[in-house]
Amino acid sequence: MKAGSPDLATLGQRIRHFRSERGLTLDQLGEAVGMAGSQLSLIENGKREPKLSLLDSLAASLDVELADLLSREAPSRRAALELELGRAQSSPLYASLGLPAIRPGRGITDESLEAIVGLHQELQRRASEAIATPEEARRANTELRERMRERDNYFPEIEQLAEDQVRSSGHRSGALTHREVSVMAEKLGFQLIYVDDLPDSTRSITDIANGRIYLPPASIPGGHGLRSMALQAMAHRLLGHERPESYAEFLWQRLEINYFAAACLMPREASVSFLQAAKKEKRLAIEDFRDAFGVTHEAAALRFTNLATSHLDMTLHFLRVAGDGALLKGYENDGLPLPTDVTGSIEGQWVCKKWSARTAFGHTNRTTENYQYTDTPAGTFWCATQTGRTDAAEFSISVGVPFNQAKWFRGRETTQRAVSTCPDESCCRRAPSELAERWAGRAWPSARLHAHVLSPLPSGTFPGVDDSAVYRFLEAHAEQ
Repeated sequence: MKAGSPDLATLGQRIRHFRSERGLTLDQLGEAVGMAGSQLSLIENGKREPKLSLLDSLAASLDVELADLLSREAPSRRAALELELGRAQSSPLYASLGLPAIRPGRGITDESLEAIVGLHQELQRRASEAIATPEEARRANTELRERMRERDNYFPEIEQLAEDQVRSSGHRSGALTHREVSVMAEKLGFQLIYVDDLPDSTRSITDIANGRIYLPPASIPGGHGLRSMALQAMAHRLLGHERPESYAEFLWQRLEINYFAAACLMPREASVSFLQAAKKEKRLAIEDFRDAFGVTHEAAALRFTNLATSHLDMTLHFLRVAGDGALLKGYENDGLPLPTDVTGSIEGQWVCKKWSARTAFGHTNRTTENYQYTDTPAGTFWCATQTGRTDAAEFSISVGVPFNQAKWFRGRETTQRAVSTCPDESCCRRAPSELAERWAGRAWPSARLHAHVLSPLPSGTFPGVDDSAVYRFLEAHAEQ
């Protein structure tokens, strides 16, 4: 159980319930189990996890069975309401309102608590209804991200498969060559054929009957090189994929083939050796990792997320952010508070304007990584951000770690620092009150078609439009 989790909160409520039934104060029960009343209060409020030996003592002192103490059911209707209120107030939806949390003390009647919880439930229901389709895609993406976090984005079985395939091609060191990729295909019974008439909706086509993998004649924008596309096509066969029966299964297959391709282009043993040496010298850098294996910056950053926790003993986060601030892709296991909608989806949500993923767009020197420390409600994080551009738009790639792990990276000495209080909208999304009052009702922006298919339109006066940015634009131009 984690501090603040529903299980700990329920346990705390049950301890308080039985203590009150026995007419004991915190100090009296604390004395009975050898603990200060203030420390016992933390347990009752779900902020501290008790050891099993303490639970035994509490059960004995309260004259209840340990199983009764550990039951997942709220001990009373009042306790159930308090737990429901706690969950609602800890949600991203409520945090975005910037309102204070209510402590359900004795001064709040059961009827008042019922009304407050009911309002939260209705707010959640309306927010869920307002989300645009396709909802299945957003939920599947959210579930996939949770599965990745549970495994620290590391898949040893695919790592080993890739390692074996790379060795079988004759590869020994350096970047994996096109010739070696062709050898890997041949060993699977396939020939790589490059054509210029692939359908626009495909990156490759595998002709299983005739043993051919058709690829475009040149790399397409976005970093999907020919080597990577060929490896992804082979991965479907090596991993025994069948036609996906759901969107969630389709996403899982995409994750597996992308992982396999990355593990081939940046083999585990060589990559870990390179990264461990860089960490020892305190000069870790995604751009060095990228150049060592001849891949794109994004590919190197994503591969770093595969290996950092399992082999470098560090937590981290990865962000790909569009030039307009929309989060296109994200992963974290270090507690960075990613923006989410009410379903937990992150795709298409705007990241804080103060994060380096967005401030990097304002730097004139974009040939190297931009470094920044950012103070957030979840702690201080250090990030390295590299910007890039496709034919369609610009984007940024960020890799970051908690403050205490920045010491292993080049760029840790940066003096660039920002403070973010998101998801509180007053941080960067809400215009100052005087500015909003001046322009509210006097402007009508036309929203650009929202291109992030998996996301809903962010909320605002005009759906899909950053109201704060509109008002600031008008204010600046009005002065000219």
